[in-house]
Amino acid sequence: MKKFGLLLGTLLLTGSSAMFGQMEKSIRLNEVMTDNTANLQDEYGKCEAWVEIANVSYTTYNIRGMYLTTDRSVLDKKISVPERVKRMSIIPNGEPRTNLGARQHLLLFCNGTPAQGALHLDVKIDPGKPTWIGLFSGNATDLVDSVTVPPLGANQSYARVKDGARLWQIKPVDAVTPGISNFIQASETKVAKLKRDDPYGFGISVLAMSIVFACLAMLFLFFTFFGWLMHHRSTAKKVAGVQPLKAGVKTVEKAMEIGNKTSIILQDGLKSKGIDKEIYIAVIAMAIKQYQNNVHDMESGVITIKPKHTDWNVEYIQMTQFHE
Repeated sequence: MKKFGLLLGTLLLTGSSAMFGQMEKSIRLNEVMTDNTANLQDEYGKCEAWVEIANVSYTTYNIRGMYLTTDRSVLDKKISVPERVKRMSIIPNGEPRTNLGARQHLLLFCNGTPAQGALHLDVKIDPGKPTWIGLFSGNATDLVDSVTVPPLGANQSYARVKDGARLWQIKPVDAVTPGISNFIQASETKVAKLKRDDPYGFGISVLAMSIVFACLAMLFLFFTFFGWLMHHRSTAKKVAGVQPLKAGVKTVEKAMEIGNKTSIILQDGLKSKGIDKEIYIAVIAMAIKQYQNNVHDMESGVITIKPKHTDWNVEYIQMTQFHE
């Protein structure tokens, strides 16, 4: 039973150590300013060199008890832990700001003394020289993160391109980001972009007039085409209402009649009025034939229909005819 408890305790201790070690890897040196003359002031109004530490994970981790140093001699494995601690500055306990939440940042002032505040560390930084900075875990042995800062101009910083990224860059004075993310994506509105590109409004005026004239031209073309279409539609209806065959036959017959009358006039003169003599002969012969056969109409002018009186409207007859 005791062996089992010892084994379980060992496993728990090993697992917790691995977990904390993994969480420590999410703590990064994120930005450094070695020559601060007018950038950021501490609570005493002084401009001191500062180091920014970032938690790049999405879990909370307290960095109290970790060590910060600029002394490369601590990398010697032969140095004892007490000696190494003397050459480093500890991040003190009792400061709630050391409990870094997800994606949070913390600024630590250097070249000071812990007596000035919990975030003031006795870490020596020379602004005119390259500076190595190391962040150690609470055991003062494991190196969590480190960076070599090149000589910087006044109020410039040396920062990761993006929080937790491998690449570092020198940031100009107007791009330093103490206490916030190193990469800031500023989105410009369309109105602001338009004001920047066309401050006097000439471009938008030309664009507006172009749109208006284009719309007017489209309306002109539309109504022109619409009117032409309606005109031809009515013409097509009129043509479709006429029977093409009959119209053609009548036209041919009328043309033949006119041609025949013209030919007769040319032959017999204007007295014939274009009427063929054969037609006169045929009409006279038909009249004689009807006269001989007594089928010709006799226009005497006498009405042959005689009136006949009836009693159909006499009331007496209508009432008594059913009683005989």
